[in-house]
Amino acid sequence: MKISLYIILFLVTLLQADIKKDMFNFYENKKYEKVCNLGFSHFNQYTRDQDFLMLYSFGCLYSDNIDRLTIPIGMLKYTKEARKNAAYFAAILLQKKLLYTALVDHYQLDSYKLPTTDYILSKIFDYYTALGKHTPRNFYLFDDPDNPKLNYKLYLQKSSKPYKMIIEEYYDTTLVKKHIYW
Repeated sequence: MKISLYIILFLVTLLQADIKKDMFNFYENKKYEKVCNLGFSHFNQYTRDQDFLMLYSFGCLYSDNIDRLTIPIGMLKYTKEARKNAAYFAAILLQKKLLYTALVDHYQLDSYKLPTTDYILSKIFDYYTALGKHTPRNFYLFDDPDNPKLNYKLYLQKSSKPYKMIIEEYYDTTLVKKHIYW
């Protein structure tokens, strides 16, 4: 009986190691959606594993599934790096919520001064708040001050509820990436 229990425990441990390895391989190959989904499927097995939580969180961030960051933000607390990343994710999540509220409910963001990050949503939040008080528009166009060939379009897609907040990235006039948030 003891031997079969040890074999089961060994196989479970081996399987768990493969999950983290698979997630890391997907991450290295920029398959962030797969990292996020695999991490989501096995989340309950790794709630205290800070490396797993950070890998999962970055996969979700880079695949624009940032609403999945809410739970790991509170769990990333056992190492200096984990706490730093939790603050990074929390800032982006707050910017997303505020920007969405501004677009849907015409909430003014001109008085907000939040930390900024290198993530696309942070850049757009900064550009939007720099507009100050303004009349709401159907869409917003922003030029990247660091690269004149990059520009962004921000708008709401109102075909269903909840509305979707869309950020389109353009290089010259070519659409490079489309980010969709709820």
